[in-house]
Amino acid sequence: MLRLYDSRTRRVEEIVPARRGELRMYVCGPTVYRYAHVGNFRSYLFADLIRRAAERHRLRVTACQNITDVGHLEDDTDIDPHGEDKILAQARTEGVDAFELARRYEDAFWCDTQALNIRPPEHSPRASESIDLMIDLIGRLIESGHAYVAPDGSVFFDSRSFPSYGAISGNRLDDLRPGHRHEDSIDEKKRFHADWALWKAAGTKRQMTWESPWAVGYPGWHIECSAMSLHFLGTPIDVHTGGIDLRFPHHEDERAQSETAVGREVVRHWVHGEHLLFEGRKMAKSAGNVVLLSDLASRGLDPLALRLALMEHRYRQQMNLTWNDLHAADKTVRRWRARVADWAESPSRPMSSDHVQRIHEAVDDDLDTPTALRVLRELEKEPAVPAGAKFETFVYLDGILGLDLASDIGQPREAPALPEDAVGLIEERAAARSRRDWPASDRLRDELAAMGVKVIDTPEGQRWS
Repeated sequence: MLRLYDSRTRRVEEIVPARRGELRMYVCGPTVYRYAHVGNFRSYLFADLIRRAAERHRLRVTACQNITDVGHLEDDTDIDPHGEDKILAQARTEGVDAFELARRYEDAFWCDTQALNIRPPEHSPRASESIDLMIDLIGRLIESGHAYVAPDGSVFFDSRSFPSYGAISGNRLDDLRPGHRHEDSIDEKKRFHADWALWKAAGTKRQMTWESPWAVGYPGWHIECSAMSLHFLGTPIDVHTGGIDLRFPHHEDERAQSETAVGREVVRHWVHGEHLLFEGRKMAKSAGNVVLLSDLASRGLDPLALRLALMEHRYRQQMNLTWNDLHAADKTVRRWRARVADWAESPSRPMSSDHVQRIHEAVDDDLDTPTALRVLRELEKEPAVPAGAKFETFVYLDGILGLDLASDIGQPREAPALPEDAVGLIEERAAARSRRDWPASDRLRDELAAMGVKVIDTPEGQRWS
C-alpha cells in the first residue's frame, strides 16, 4: 500500500481509500494574481506523484483542485487577517479588470502544469463561480450555532465551538495571540479573538462583491475550500494536500468548518509539502529571487528538469534548489531520453524485476523519490541488464516519474562530434583490421577508449559512440 506522512497523526499512515477502488483527493490550488514560481509547483508535483502512485495500485483517482480568484487577502496568515484582496491589489497595479487578470494568470498556471507533466484534476472550480455553495454552507453553520452574524453583516466562525481545533498544526485556541487591525485595536465584531470571517461585508468602493442574506460582500478564503471540497468530492475525502504554510490557519479553519457542517470527520489524511528555498533564500518579490518556469526556458533548460530536480529530495523535507541543480537535472533528463531512444533499437526483453520492485517500494514509502532515482541510475549503468530490458523498465517507471523519457524515440539525432584526433585513429584501425593486424587493431581501440570513443566491431564494420 501507498504510505504518506499525516500531519494530524504525525506519523506515516497507510492510505486505504474509503471507497473501493477509488481515491478522492483535494489539492489546495493557486491564488491567481501572479505567475506561479518554482516553489509553488513543488506542492502540485507531490500531489501528482500521489495520483500516479495510487493509479499503479489500480485505484481510480478523483481530484479536486480549486482556483482562488477572490477572497485571499494580503495578510491571510494572521489569525485576524486584514488588508486588501491580492487579486484586486494586483489588478490595480496592472491597470486591468480583476476578473481579466485572474483568468490570465489562471491560464498561465495550467500551461505551466502541463509543461511539468502534472495531470489535470477532475474538478477545478473557481471560487468566484462557487459563491452559492459558500453562502449555503455559511447558512448551515449559522443555523447549527457554529457561526454568528456581526452587526455590519459580516459572518464569523465561532472557533470555540470546535474543541479539537489545532490538531493539524498544534496551535491551540488558548495559546493564540489576538490579532490587531489598526493601532492595537482588536476587531470588536468578534466574540473571541481567534474567530475568523466566513463572509466579509464590503465597502461601497470594492469590486468583486456578491449579494448574500447578511450583507453585500465577499467570502473568506477558508470557506472556499470547505464548500468546494464537500460539493465536488463529498465525504470522506481520503487525502488533502497543500504546502506546509497552509497548515495554519487555512487547513485548521477548513477542517473546523467542514466537520461542524457535516457532523463527522471529513478528511482522513492531511499531507503537506515543505518549503523550497532558492540559492539559500526564501523566494520573494522584494528579494528579487523569484524564479518562474519561463526563466528555465530562457536559459535553454527543459521544464521537466525542474520536475527531476524537485524529486531529488523528499517532498516533506525543506529543499534548497540552485541553478546548478537545474542544469544537472537538465543534462540527466536529456541523457536518459537519448539512452531510452538507443535502447529502443534493441530486441525487447522482460523488465528488470529487481529494479522495478525497489522503485515501487521507494515510491510507496512516503514518496521516497530520491531512492527511486538512485535505483534508476544504478539500472542505467548495470552491464548485466540487456538494453531491451533497460528500455522496457525505464519506459514503465516513467509512468510514475513523469519525465517523458520516450519522447526522443524515432526522432532524428545529430551524430556526436568526434574528438579532433579520433577520425585518423578510426581510419587507421579500419586499415589494420583489413590487414588482419589484430594487435594494432586492439592498441588503436584502447587509444580511442582513452579519448572517450567506444568502438564496436560489427559484420558491417566499425561502429563508434
